[in-house]
Amino acid sequence: MMSRRQDTEGLSLPGVKGRIVQLSAGRYQLEHLPLARGGMGDVWLGRDVTLGREVAVKFLRFPNGVPDQDLIRRFERESRITARLEHPGVPAVYDVGIHEGRSFLVMQRIHGISISDLVAEHGPLPIGWASAIAAQVCAVLVAAHAAGLVHRDLKPSNLMLEPDGSVKVLDFGLAVAPTLSDYSTITNTHQSLGTPAYMAPEQVEAGTSEAATDLYALGCTLHEMLTGERVFNAPTSFSVMMKQVHDAPPQLRSLRPEVPADLEQLVLDLLRKRPEERPVGAESVHRRLLPFITDLGPLPGVPRPARTPSPVRLYATVLARIPAEPEDVPGDVIDPDMLIIRQHLASAIMSAEWREVIRQADQDFPDGSALLRDLAVLDLPVPVVGFAPKGLPHQAAMAWPERKVAVLTRHGLAEEATSFHAAGWDARPVDEWTSEALSTQLTT
Repeated sequence: MMSRRQDTEGLSLPGVKGRIVQLSAGRYQLEHLPLARGGMGDVWLGRDVTLGREVAVKFLRFPNGVPDQDLIRRFERESRITARLEHPGVPAVYDVGIHEGRSFLVMQRIHGISISDLVAEHGPLPIGWASAIAAQVCAVLVAAHAAGLVHRDLKPSNLMLEPDGSVKVLDFGLAVAPTLSDYSTITNTHQSLGTPAYMAPEQVEAGTSEAATDLYALGCTLHEMLTGERVFNAPTSFSVMMKQVHDAPPQLRSLRPEVPADLEQLVLDLLRKRPEERPVGAESVHRRLLPFITDLGPLPGVPRPARTPSPVRLYATVLARIPAEPEDVPGDVIDPDMLIIRQHLASAIMSAEWREVIRQADQDFPDGSALLRDLAVLDLPVPVVGFAPKGLPHQAAMAWPERKVAVLTRHGLAEEATSFHAAGWDARPVDEWTSEALSTQLTT
């Protein structure tokens, strides 16, 4: 799961007498040397002898060797959080258990190199690769944020690049779920709230975290991939945190002139001091990164199997050709009686404000009426219809200015979307929105 380049000095595991340690009645066999040390524990390589596959096993580490119930609860919580996230960019969880008093988590074995090691050994990454890595992280964040989870410790050492170019996001040990009652936030004297070089101002000042907090950390990580340097450096952690709160980040193009101006602006947007001034969500950041994912040649330090096709990439190639919202298949029939009942039920429970918005949209924006009716019963804020942001040359069919979310006409001009995106909005034509996607943007 982590690179062997990381320091493993002093790691040990109770019960290791020879080359192999047996766990769970002999089901898991571990190598005699640990792989690395993570934020909460030690990581070992091993093998599931029952299923015949490689695994990585993370053991909880107690400070000074003294058992700590709060740490045990946090470790168990990380296991549940990671298991909950079903995404190709998050290592799969296979099992949990206890060995001689120490909790362990059995996970998917990751073959690759951490981004921190890659940058340390080879310097700034090619612009296309830095953008591709960041975009994959965005895909994971979309899934995490939709599940109500905030990572809180996103950084290059928690990102693993595999030989086929795919990225895994590791270590959800500090993740919080502010909207979920079944995942409490556990804080104690042993718990760091993040890593100073990647902490957002709201983490430093108030200890709070939200989806925008992960986007700030992504901005720090993207800056480091593009320049080989951290956004802020200082002799002490406290000094770094004060810079995160008070200092303006350096201009990317002053450190690397060939970085496109729009990519520099994206990084600066991610590094805004106020969470509400950052991009609206990871999905909008992903969309802004896509134009820069070009020239993905061989990456120094990342070996690729010679002439071996990647099953993951073959699978993704097909998925990329399937429309996110395919048109109705010919022959599909919608029962008109059920459609009328659905519309009447929606009208009966929506607020008077929503009824007025839909009445106006029915006249001026018929393409969006169905979407509006779906939104109206979800107890969401009422949009502004025909909204024209100050300073922008174009108008949105409807918008939520507080969240910088806008819906354009079905055939909205490309320059309309471009002008909104440049101002930090998540703006899409109506046929690219779903009620679920809008609900996520307006409630997270």
